[in-house]
Amino acid sequence: MAFDNVDSGAIQLVRGAPSTMGDDFPLNTTTLIRHGARTNPEREIVYRTPEGGWDRYSYLDAFKRMGRLANALRGLGVQPGDRVGILDWNSRRHFELYYAIPGIAAVMLQMNLRLAPADLAYVVEHSQASLIAVDETLLPVAEALATQAPGVRGWIVMSDKPLSEITTSLAPIYHYEEMLAQADEDIEWPFIEETSAYSACYTTGTTGRPKGVYYSHRAIYLHSLSLASNIGMSLDDCTMIITPMFHGQGWGLPQAAVLMANKIVLPGRYVAEDTAPLTEAIIREGVTVANGAPAIFGPMLEHIRARETKPDLSRLRLMSGATEPPLSLMKGFYDLTGAEVIHAYGATETTPLVTLNRLKPSLRELLDEDQRWDMKRKQGLPVTGVEVIIVDAEGREVPKGSSAIGEVCMRGPWVSTSYHDMPDSADRFLNGYWRSGDVGAIDEFGYLKLTDRLKDVIKSGGEWISSIDMENLLVAHPLIREAAVVGVPHPQWQERPVAFVVLEPGAALNADEVRRHLSGAFAKWQLPETVIFTDAIPKTSVGKIDKKVLRAENRDLYNPTQKD
Repeated sequence: MAFDNVDSGAIQLVRGAPSTMGDDFPLNTTTLIRHGARTNPEREIVYRTPEGGWDRYSYLDAFKRMGRLANALRGLGVQPGDRVGILDWNSRRHFELYYAIPGIAAVMLQMNLRLAPADLAYVVEHSQASLIAVDETLLPVAEALATQAPGVRGWIVMSDKPLSEITTSLAPIYHYEEMLAQADEDIEWPFIEETSAYSACYTTGTTGRPKGVYYSHRAIYLHSLSLASNIGMSLDDCTMIITPMFHGQGWGLPQAAVLMANKIVLPGRYVAEDTAPLTEAIIREGVTVANGAPAIFGPMLEHIRARETKPDLSRLRLMSGATEPPLSLMKGFYDLTGAEVIHAYGATETTPLVTLNRLKPSLRELLDEDQRWDMKRKQGLPVTGVEVIIVDAEGREVPKGSSAIGEVCMRGPWVSTSYHDMPDSADRFLNGYWRSGDVGAIDEFGYLKLTDRLKDVIKSGGEWISSIDMENLLVAHPLIREAAVVGVPHPQWQERPVAFVVLEPGAALNADEVRRHLSGAFAKWQLPETVIFTDAIPKTSVGKIDKKVLRAENRDLYNPTQKD
């Protein structure tokens, strides 16, 4: 795509009169936790133990442990710019590493547990990680990784057990708690040049190798301010970090929560099929901000439905990402508990927050109730600091409010302008904008609505069909648990949509009934001729529908040499 008709994107700086401010005082992650420990030392951090119970300590306790940890890392030879990896769940040790590693100007390498082993090994080698901290439960992952990552010179085992009771082939190994016990808690935290990388995260590699995104201290600091203000966080909030901290900064909540000195809840290890402990913790601890995906929030809602008494969660704001939250989910939480599900949008390359869907005051009177709920399905308004544009196939910016779709592109202080050590990816960053690969439109009110991925949009007879919109309508059917829609080659129409449907247990539905359900929102020519009922839909390493597999398995469906 050429951006010839788009603003060049080059930042032209105009120098005005000099200020008298401390502009040389750097924006560092250490500032956030140090301020929290000084002003709210008694503030609680609640965390889940390996045994499944819950414990708690204070901001001051955590800060002292971070100081010990930073000194211990220096004792192991960690220097500014070194990469230190983390293999862990959303634990208190992971939280401590979030601040201790970047606090000494090293780079916290987020290691996505859902990546394939070969891709995870690539991440370690490409980033040149020197040390890796690993939770005891993940030692098998680390041991498999060690044979493919010869550059790692040490492994820090995180466990409540003494090192003498831990058996592993990793070498050399160090014990997290023993390191802290032997280290000094007093530390002179350095001032770090704010454009230095504080953390690194790699994309999930759905096309080619994972790509490295290195976030600056300045970027995450500004991102924290924007997230806190846009979600309306205050000192009175309690934040549960549900989204994995091993990917995408935990959506920036570990930093934003500390910025606002929130009470913090760390749920440790959990599975989507059993979110009851998380749901009960939300109720018990008075959680008011949390993040996650519909795949997590759905079971939570069902757990609440099954409770004899329904909790009052009217202060709870659930940031929902990954996929569009179904209306049934949003309405269910609101009707049962008063909680608000807030659709959010972002990517690894954007730290990640780009848009957040809060209803503008002007729309509360302009739209009726059904229209307001429909509006909440959109990705939302760009948050302060990020510029979002839509670009068509010819490289022209699509006027906002035109309803015309195109590729979503963005720029801002926490949006990447390159990938680490990957020069052949320059076409993803043109004229100052990052090309998301998402297809969408910006409506007359300024709200972004995604309609598809460029690679997933179905091109049929010269027109585009949104697979996302069709999937969302399918799962709105009470008998459909899960759905996916892909385009497969067609000899006459280029591509035709094929729907894959997983029914609720015991449910019965046929293809004609599925098409009738879709006909209210889609033209007859857009409806799928083929509906495939299946027990499961393939997923990627991060739990998204693997459309690549579906397309490959069904590419000959309409081949004239094959029988239908």
